[in-house]
Amino acid sequence: MHIDEFISVADSFHTKPIRRYIQLADRFHVLGLTLRDVKLYEGNRHQLIELDLESGVPKTIDEALGNELTDQHLTFASYGGADGPGMVHGHGDKSEEIDIDSERFFRVVSAAIAENFSKPTSLPLILCALPEHHSLFQRVSNNRDLLQNGIPLNPKSVSNHELSRLAWEVIEPGYKKRIKKICDQFEQARSHGKGSDFITDIVKAAEEGRVDTLLIDYSSHPQIDDLLDDLGELVTRTGGDVLILPQEEIPSESGAAAIFRY
Repeated sequence: MHIDEFISVADSFHTKPIRRYIQLADRFHVLGLTLRDVKLYEGNRHQLIELDLESGVPKTIDEALGNELTDQHLTFASYGGADGPGMVHGHGDKSEEIDIDSERFFRVVSAAIAENFSKPTSLPLILCALPEHHSLFQRVSNNRDLLQNGIPLNPKSVSNHELSRLAWEVIEPGYKKRIKKICDQFEQARSHGKGSDFITDIVKAAEEGRVDTLLIDYSSHPQIDDLLDDLGELVTRTGGDVLILPQEEIPSESGAAAIFRY
């Protein structure tokens, strides 16, 4: 994911761009899966990039099963050109063996993605695969971050931009629900004196280690080091959560809103 280069001269670090990149609020993984290969993407509502798979993650069914492939006569063909959907052909009555290979392949892939990517990040995982593969993958997967809703098409049939758009359609309802819940918690906390959108109140609470959740407006001063950066750093050091959000999603005109621990 691209972050524009810039220079900031100040007494503290300018962290909002990188914090926006690493925050969990709107980031997700997309697993592009066919019977021929595996691709993993990471992105947010704006863009999607393909990740380099770890050595422990198989990129093809041959890498996953090797000599353990049940059907050694399995061949692949495609229609609609080189990037068209794959069709599996077996010599003889091999459908049951093909199903066994598919199940074992999906199980290996799911475990590898969970261990190398989902567990370290806890990002939601969206499956993009042909419709007939979704139920099988869901059945064999133990990945707690795998979403029930996915993208029912061949990942090779769409552009990166279109895949990003489709993935955000899957993520957006849950994302909006989460942000609304946090904003509702803020409004309730503010009504009881345990939250504020006044910068002076937030600074004082942050210095005392009382900020549980801090929402920061990403668009207010995106290219300069500012007080919101310092607040984010301080809240993080004292164990609070910091989320960088678009201006229209923060229940504040000051560029910040905080929920206090007490």
